[in-house]
Amino acid sequence: MRVAVVDDHPVFRMGMAGLLGSLEGISVRGQAADAAEALVLPLDEIDVILMDLNLGDDSGIETTRELVRRDPDVRVLVVTMREDDDAVAACMRVGARGYLLKGATPDEVERAVRAVANGEVILGSAVAARAVTALTSGRSAVRVPFPDLTEREREVLDLVARGHDNVTISRRLVLSPKTVRNVVSNVLTKLAVRDRSAAIVRAREEGLGLD
Repeated sequence: MRVAVVDDHPVFRMGMAGLLGSLEGISVRGQAADAAEALVLPLDEIDVILMDLNLGDDSGIETTRELVRRDPDVRVLVVTMREDDDAVAACMRVGARGYLLKGATPDEVERAVRAVANGEVILGSAVAARAVTALTSGRSAVRVPFPDLTEREREVLDLVARGHDNVTISRRLVLSPKTVRNVVSNVLTKLAVRDRSAAIVRAREEGLGLD
């Protein structure tokens, strides 16, 4: 089984590569620290890619989407610190085959990698427990992303995440360009991000702009 590890933290990335390389029947064929490096991995030589969600200024969700677009047979196992339902759903929507938390044990990592390689879809124990609780409690598992935003701010952010500029957004929502600028400014402030690009990364990680 051939694997690659994509993570912007070198200690974690090298540690995970070392763990995987020590397992019987598994060889590490590549490592990447960001989206640019991940997108030049030789997909025809890799069976499973372990993917972090936060790659510095890049999004692991968008990187996964592009890898799956390039090779629908690529199997991505997300390994992240994030355990919220929206992140899980967003990853599955773009084609990830599994979702594992970074607190997983070596045995859990091995089981997940082998399961994904065999074509299974797998959730780590903590994530699966949350999903079962949501289903058996009768509550909807869907959570509104960015609850601190107003409905209008969330609507504008969704369009920003789809790549639309302010003029296009103003036309689609029948708002003045000035109003759109003000809304975007409010969104950046509430999300505590420095610019539009960072807001897009955050929005797509939460599932906005992906349909």
